[in-house]
Amino acid sequence: MRFSRSSLIRTAALTVVTAGVAALYGCAVSVPKGIQPVAGFDAKRYMGTWYELARIEHSFEKGLTQVSAQYSLNDDGTVAVVNRGYDASKKEWRQANGKARFLSDPSVAALKVSFFGPFYGGYNVVSLDDQYQTSLVIGNSLDYFWLLSRSKSIPEQQFRRLLEKAQSLGVDLSQVQVVPQ
Repeated sequence: MRFSRSSLIRTAALTVVTAGVAALYGCAVSVPKGIQPVAGFDAKRYMGTWYELARIEHSFEKGLTQVSAQYSLNDDGTVAVVNRGYDASKKEWRQANGKARFLSDPSVAALKVSFFGPFYGGYNVVSLDDQYQTSLVIGNSLDYFWLLSRSKSIPEQQFRRLLEKAQSLGVDLSQVQVVPQ
């Protein structure tokens, strides 16, 4: 059986397109099962600087201290993200610039964030105090967790309460590391 050159090209193109769609679908961002992002979210109040007080460490943050995130609203409704941390082993600051988008209604704190082109990760604010001073964030799964604060430190009792809240949501506290500020 012989195939024409154009038939082979069409088949190859269809295979590439199908693989691309499957890859993008596999990278779909969603809220983890059982997790409720904050409703009544005010994005403008959330903008500004947040300090990372605790996290589940992943390769993109491995060993970083003094980690902060700066958020600002873009004219198109997306959020500019600048993450910064100090790498003591290299004695240098590292910075990553990204963009976040709301998954749907901006009054629900469920976003997707990208630092690498079309690849997005989840950013779900699951706990936020009334003054927008502390925040618990979960990514695509409970393996991605951050405790953020507007200040570089909070009282120990408040810190413990926030970790207990994270644990009640399913975060494995044995994986959580305190981030020196």
